[in-house]
Amino acid sequence: MSRHPSLKSASKIQVRRNVLKRFERIDILQESGKWKEGDRALGLPKTKPVE
Repeated sequence: MSRHPSLKSASKIQVRRNVLKRFERIDILQESGKWKEGDRALGLPKTKPVE
């Protein structure tokens, strides 16, 4: 039985993700100075992934 092509191993997948986790968005906002310690983590502005 063959394996479906969508079940590739994670090491072979090199696609850039276009959705970030909340902690990744906070890191990007901290670098740009738009978020500081103590601010709410809900309702964050949209950010683009760093290439």
